Amino acid sequence: MSQQNEITDIKKKILSTGIRVGTAVKTKFMIPYVTQASPEGLYLMDLDITLARIQTAAKFINRVNIEDVIVCSGREYANTPIEKFCEITGATKMLGRFMPGTLTNPSLPYYIEPKLVLISDPQVDAQAITEATNAGIPVIGVSNTDNITSKIDLVIPANNRGRKSLATIYWLLAREILLEKGEIKNDNQMKYEIDDFETKITEEEEIE
Repeated sequence: MSQQNEITDIKKKILSTGIRVGTAVKTKFMIPYVTQASPEGLYLMDLDITLARIQTAAKFINRVNIEDVIVCSGREYANTPIEKFCEITGATKMLGRFMPGTLTNPSLPYYIEPKLVLISDPQVDAQAITEATNAGIPVIGVSNTDNITSKIDLVIPANNRGRKSLATIYWLLAREILLEKGEIKNDNQMKYEIDDFETKITEEEEIE
């Protein structure tokens, strides 16, 4: 299958996940990634840029030891996608509240020195971004239309709120890392589907 056909297939597979559906707000930082607004008034992001950025992110990640990549998120819906991503790639997960001093205070027992930080939301993960910036560690950030990305080194424009979208982002990134490394040749060799990356919620939570 040609690369163009593969991209078309991937687009078909992920369009229904809401990966490109942003919010009703767009910051000046995110203007380059927005294509139009939906009838509901939500800004839509350019899927081609998102896929290209995921490819670039995979290249960055593969340049360092995967154990030296930490994936942070204080957003609950990102927990399962990140856990699955780290299980498949070998990256280090850091979920929940980011403890101050993790990247900047060597006297703390939980101090670490990663080579790369991947975050799911610049607003929620602001502490991780600030510390990474102070420590000179590059940051890759999944960013929605309303995010401020001035301290992000590589922006992946995508919906970072939805369960399906977060699952899709981390599935795409894991897939690209494995393709880039030559561990898989095509999607048929990818053992997991987007659904395996998705945070499941109970019926009670859905009613709320």
